[in-house]
This record gives sequence, C-alpha cells and structure tokens, in this order.
Amino acid sequence: MTTRIQLSFLLLFIAGNTAAGQIDSDNHTVTVQVQEITSLELDIGSVMMTISGAGLIAGQDTMTVSDQSSTLRWGSNAAGIKVTVMSGIGAPRYAMSVAAVNRTAGTPTGEVLLSGNPVDFLVDLGMSAGNCRILYKGIATASQGTGIDDHIVTFTIQDQ
Repeated sequence: MTTRIQLSFLLLFIAGNTAAGQIDSDNHTVTVQVQEITSLELDIGSVMMTISGAGLIAGQDTMTVSDQSSTLRWGSNAAGIKVTVMSGIGAPRYAMSVAAVNRTAGTPTGEVLLSGNPVDFLVDLGMSAGNCRILYKGIATASQGTGIDDHIVTFTIQDQ
C-alpha cells in the first residue's frame, strides 16, 4: 500500500511538471557594462614642409608653406570630449599653425599657433567617432634666415 501511494504521488508530480514539456528551469542575471573608451590616431608618421623660392613674391617678407596630407581619427563614448594640440618646441624659431579641416564631427577651433602649451583643436566631440584632415602651415619671415624647426606635435583627446 505504501509503495502504491508513493508511486501515485511520483506519477502525479511528474505529470504536473511535464504537462508543459518542462522538467526544470532556473535563471540568472547577465550584466553588460560599458566603460569609458576614447581613442585617437594619426594616419602618417611625419610631415616635411619646406619653404623654398618657388612661388614666392619678390618684396614680400612673410613666406608660408602648408600641408594637409595627415588625417586624425578619434572615437569616444563619453560626453564632453575635446582634442588639444601642442608642439614639443616651447619657443619655435618659425611659427607653425594647425587647423582641423573637413571634419566629420565636433567643432574646429580654427587656425591656432602651436606652442609648448596645449590649445583646443576640436571641441564638442561628444559621443562620436570621426576624422579630420590636419592643415599645417609653416610661417617664416626673411629676417629669420634659414634653419629647421623639428616639431613633435601631440594631439590629446580629453575631457572638455
């Protein structure tokens, strides 16, 4: 009799759980956490600009050369991000300016003179990925004579 009751109870328990085709289930929480990510890269390693006699106008003191062969790429999932730029030369002999052109995101600050202190290059990047061409301009006057300034130009992505 006891065996018959136990067997009936077991059959009733199994029948109750298999009615929907489910034997057992369990669950857990899966969390996806996204941390702040910012990245920045230049597409070429160096730029060479030479001011020569070609294209210069006689009697004009200021001589310039420009280059926009470099592209700056960035990405960030953080709000309030900007890019700054600076030169490794604190007091260069010849002036050099830089500007962001043809950008896909953010607000360029216009043409800025490079120095040993960081200056804003692109602001209001927000949460974006993008790129811009970098316009370098070397500026010299006749009274500065000949020579070379080797700038190590550093772009930094940081909080605004």
